[in-house]
Amino acid sequence: MIKVIRSEERFHFESDWLSTYWHFSFDRYYDPNNMSFGPLRVFNDDVVQPSTGFPLHGHNEMEIITYVIDGELEHEDSTGGAGRIGPGEVQRMSAGTGIRHSEYNASPDTPVHLLQMWVLPSEKGLAPSYEQLRFTKEQREGRLLPVASGQDMPGVVKVHQDTTVYVSAVRPEDSIVHRLAPGRRAYLFVIEGELQVNGRALGKGDQARIENESELSFAASAPSDILLIDLP
Repeated sequence: MIKVIRSEERFHFESDWLSTYWHFSFDRYYDPNNMSFGPLRVFNDDVVQPSTGFPLHGHNEMEIITYVIDGELEHEDSTGGAGRIGPGEVQRMSAGTGIRHSEYNASPDTPVHLLQMWVLPSEKGLAPSYEQLRFTKEQREGRLLPVASGQDMPGVVKVHQDTTVYVSAVRPEDSIVHRLAPGRRAYLFVIEGELQVNGRALGKGDQARIENESELSFAASAPSDILLIDLP
């Protein structure tokens, strides 16, 4: 079963510094029928304006995965850590027993576009930690590239949940197949472009919540960037 939710059906919030689409109940958006998809609790599509950002705030017992599409996002946290996430980079923050952090667009003139996903961890009481890796467009061209996983994959950031996040740059000449093990589900988001998954057409900003499918076939009608999450 493939449930397609179109870009315009997402909840949209706009302020003077933030334009965001919330895929699940979050902050001031509440829908008891749209709380999560398996352990995926939050999927936010954010554009942060220059010289602004999220002030210091707290998290606990959550795996937070940030993927930057354009621009750069700076962060600081209550453990003394600080850094910058650029295009194609993935950061995993395990909030664990509790952490406070801020996220900021330090550029004076360039917005930052990012996706942020919150995944419920498989165990509680973890010490707060960060991990960050950079991936290139060439690495994801024509394939599903794993970038974050709890399945002991090499070369990815570790997530404390049996979940894998893939990114891909799908070209019209590509034929990409992803197999889902029995009982697994998948969450697909189209960052850019137009493509079909098992014959269902999706465009920029569309999402698909997929269950009871053993195989996913991707075919692009235009160059497309996608993010796929394989979930229990």
